[in-house]
Amino acid sequence: MTEEIKDENEVNHTTENLKSVGQMIVGELEVIGGILTGDPVSRAEGEFNVESGILHQEANKNLTAGNEAEADEEQEN
Repeated sequence: MTEEIKDENEVNHTTENLKSVGQMIVGELEVIGGILTGDPVSRAEGEFNVESGILHQEANKNLTAGNEAEADEEQEN
């Protein structure tokens, strides 16, 4: 029972990384669309999505490193 709860709460870092890459791709497409149509709002929204994706990816990277360090400490003890 506790193993099932632990598995549900565990974050899949690969999935999180793919989500952030997808957000960056969508953002770049919005930037291109905003440039082509001359819509500054679409372009700004795209730039925002790209920056959000980058921040999401960096946060995920830091969380992954922290989780790996904790796992290494547990294995040593």
